[in-house]
Amino acid sequence: MKQWYESLFENYAHKYDEECYVHGTIGECDFIEQEFGRDKSTKIIDIGCGTGRHSIELAKRGYQIAGIDLSESQLKRAREKAKEAGVTIDFQKHDARALPFEGEFDLAIMLCEGGFSLMETDEMNFEILKNVTKSLNNKGKFVFTTLNGLFPLFHSVKEFYESASKKGGSTCKSISFDLMTFRDHNTVEFEDDNGNKKVLECNERYYVPSEITWLLKSLGYKKIDIFGAKLGAYSRNDKLSTEDFEMLVVSQK
Repeated sequence: MKQWYESLFENYAHKYDEECYVHGTIGECDFIEQEFGRDKSTKIIDIGCGTGRHSIELAKRGYQIAGIDLSESQLKRAREKAKEAGVTIDFQKHDARALPFEGEFDLAIMLCEGGFSLMETDEMNFEILKNVTKSLNNKGKFVFTTLNGLFPLFHSVKEFYESASKKGGSTCKSISFDLMTFRDHNTVEFEDDNGNKKVLECNERYYVPSEITWLLKSLGYKKIDIFGAKLGAYSRNDKLSTEDFEMLVVSQK
C-alpha cells in the first residue's frame, strides 16, 4: 500500500509549483550560497528535490548538483524545468532512506520537508538523516528544514493550516496534534494536475531542537546550529522561537 506522501506526489507537479510555500527559492539559495562561501567547486545533493526549484536555481548560479526524489512525476517536471532553464542537473529517483552515495558530496540540502519528518516512524526519519550523512564527505555540511515542535505547544496547528489554506492550493481538514508522539494527523484535500479531487490521510512529525541536536550528534556532526526558518529569507540572525512553524538546521561534520 502506498504511503500518503507517495500518493500526494503522483500527479501533482504543476499544482505543487503554484503552492504558496514554494515561492521563496531565490532567498533560500542566497543563504545556501553564503553557507559555503560561494565556492563553485562545491558538490551539492538536493534531497527531496521535488520539481527541482532549489537545484535549478543553484545550477543557474554555476554549481554542480544532483537532485534526488521518490516521485517520478516530480522528477519529470524537474527535468522539463531544467531544460527550459538551460541547465544540466543529475536528477535521480531514490528513496532517501536508502541512498547509493558514499562520501561524494560537500553539501546536502533538504528543504521544505524534503522527506525528513514525513515518514511514518521515527526510525525511518532517522534512516534519512543517516543516509544523507553517509553521502557527505568527512568535512560535509548538511542544511535542512523541519517542523518546529515548539510551535504546537504555544499555537493551534489547526488555525495555522486554516490561515495558510486561504491562500489557495491544498487544504488541511480534521487536524489533531498528539503530544505523546509530536505528530500532527490531518486530512489533505487537493486537486491533481488532471483536475481530479483527492483526499489523503497524512501525518507529520514535529521535532524540538534538543532532539535534532542529539540525533545529529549521534551521527558525528561536530557543529549544529538551529534557527527560525522564514520562507524565502533564511538567516543566521533569526533565533528560533515558538512563533516559527519550521526550523532551519545547519550542521557540519
